[in-house]
Amino acid sequence: MATHYDAAIIGTGQAGPPLANRLTRAGMKVAVVERGRFGGTCVNNGCMPTKTLVASAYAAYLVARAADYGVAIEGRIGIDMKRVKARKDKVSANATSGVEAWLKSMPNCTVLRGHARFVSANEIEVGTERLTAEKVFINVGGRALVPPIPGIDQVGYLTNESIMDIDYAPAHLVILGGSYIGLEFAQIYRRFGSDVTVIEAAPRLVPREDEDVSTAIKEILEGEGIKIHLDSKCTGLSKRGNAIVARIESAGGRNEIEGTDLLLAIGRIPNTDDLGLDTAGVRLDARGIIVTDECLRTSVPAIWALGDCNGRGAFTHTSYNDHEIVAANLLDHEQRRVTDRIMTYGLFIDPPLGRIGMTEHEARAADGRS
Repeated sequence: MATHYDAAIIGTGQAGPPLANRLTRAGMKVAVVERGRFGGTCVNNGCMPTKTLVASAYAAYLVARAADYGVAIEGRIGIDMKRVKARKDKVSANATSGVEAWLKSMPNCTVLRGHARFVSANEIEVGTERLTAEKVFINVGGRALVPPIPGIDQVGYLTNESIMDIDYAPAHLVILGGSYIGLEFAQIYRRFGSDVTVIEAAPRLVPREDEDVSTAIKEILEGEGIKIHLDSKCTGLSKRGNAIVARIESAGGRNEIEGTDLLLAIGRIPNTDDLGLDTAGVRLDARGIIVTDECLRTSVPAIWALGDCNGRGAFTHTSYNDHEIVAANLLDHEQRRVTDRIMTYGLFIDPPLGRIGMTEHEARAADGRS
């Protein structure tokens, strides 16, 4: 027999817990389902742990340049990667446990551990339990895209998640992807002492930004000794002894990049393939993103999608704003739309990049002067 709830929230990323708080405070009986670690990408393998690594790498960089500031440090400077990882793990664990404790302390909130799968539009199976809900909110996030590059199944590779588990600085880290995630890790591990090579298929880094910004980022990273290959497509991967070899093609011809470790940072896909959304009647686009209207309602009127899985931002702040939009429309009798949102972007290299609203190129195009 299924247990009935006023609302069910699948996933505990940046939108799920604050939405549960709003719904329970409004008197609703809420079920929150989590199959992994509480807090989603940001808490476990995104914003918080990566910024912890950024801080450690920045400290290493300052110490290495101490003489430039007139500070004399005797002896060899070393990086204790096990302590770096332990610090990062503690920050992440504290945040994860905090989210879990918050949810479990909410009146009228039941936390269910396990994988959620739709049986129908309003019925969900979680392990051996079943629940029904008048409203369902999907907040399942995304994961790294693993591209179909020949040989990729024959070499070991890292993603933004698995790189969180290593406690060493790779001798030579090869990164596929020259955008936000890839460049952040490129600078982190270069400052930890790794040789780093970035391979980007586009003609410039972070192609979402203006060309002069991309150029400045490239100059900053190359100034620290990071090798960058632009307009280069990885056509194959293989092992050569203990090394990983990436074959690349560019306008300049073919080349091979040999490294000890490989990080995939070329994109992300939503975690929507194993939820039974077809059974519920929820429409997806060709990339597996849940299609929503401006108020984040899906093709099923009583189901909403928030966070990375709706393709409306894929940032911590946009996910949190998704919950604000949903809560405003459902509880506050305010009409708020995702299309009213002014987008902000951040790239957390050093110095960091922040942008609000349009790029210069987008602004000129909107004004007809591109």
